Amino acid sequence: GKTTFLNILGGTVSKTKGKIIVWGFDIDQNPRQVKASIGIVPQEINLDAFFSPKKLLELQAGLFGVVKKDRITDIILKMVALEDKANAYSRSLSGGMKRRLLIAKAMVHQPPILILDEPTAGVDVELRNNLWENVKELNKEGVTIILTTHYLSEAQEMCNRIAIINKGELVALDTTEKLLDRIQSKRINLKVENINTKIKLTMKDVKFEINSSDSLSITYEKKSLKFEDIIDYLKQNNIKVQDIFTEDGDLEDVFVKLTKK
Repeated sequence: GKTTFLNILGGTVSKTKGKIIVWGFDIDQNPRQVKASIGIVPQEINLDAFFSPKKLLELQAGLFGVVKKDRITDIILKMVALEDKANAYSRSLSGGMKRRLLIAKAMVHQPPILILDEPTAGVDVELRNNLWENVKELNKEGVTIILTTHYLSEAQEMCNRIAIINKGELVALDTTEKLLDRIQSKRINLKVENINTKIKLTMKDVKFEINSSDSLSITYEKKSLKFEDIIDYLKQNNIKVQDIFTEDGDLEDVFVKLTKK
């Protein structure tokens, strides 16, 4: 339901019910003001191959009714690092440049909200990193960025507030930190000194797994006890710990918990 929701915001799909307010404007009463408040970067690349980036931005600004003296085409091209390609054919741009040009197109009317619809779907690592650098810079300039993505690690790294949608229903909306706090189980992998693989380790609310003579895994509930208590228990059983690797729950664990999948 993510892209459908964005299409409703952009005015290409009519909603059947409900109320939408963007930047203080009701989408039914003030559709033009809503469109002026947001810039949408689509998932698909939809550029005219025979236009240069500069001409594309000038055309887009004209469609939004931005008069020539108020256009900031050169500034936007510089922001997305395309000033050197301002007059090149769009068809000659690399995949990363085309993505950045889509962001530039969405910014010609200087919207306070920029929406990215799965911008890194099917793109390589270098392009993804470049794209995120651009997005972070825009965010620092004061633009609110709304990102839709299937990559939960991406959302966890980039966003400070996350909504999870399941079959069109909003099942969570909170800060990233508070969502991650919902996962209370913690897993710890220990490198130990020559443990007896047949030893029985039992402790309330703790699950021990002896993987090998030098490897032990522990799963416990963060709120029920302290890690120091587990270490004390291991010392009592003459288990010497050489190294510790922790695994906290991530956004994927939260998603699975909330959507029951």
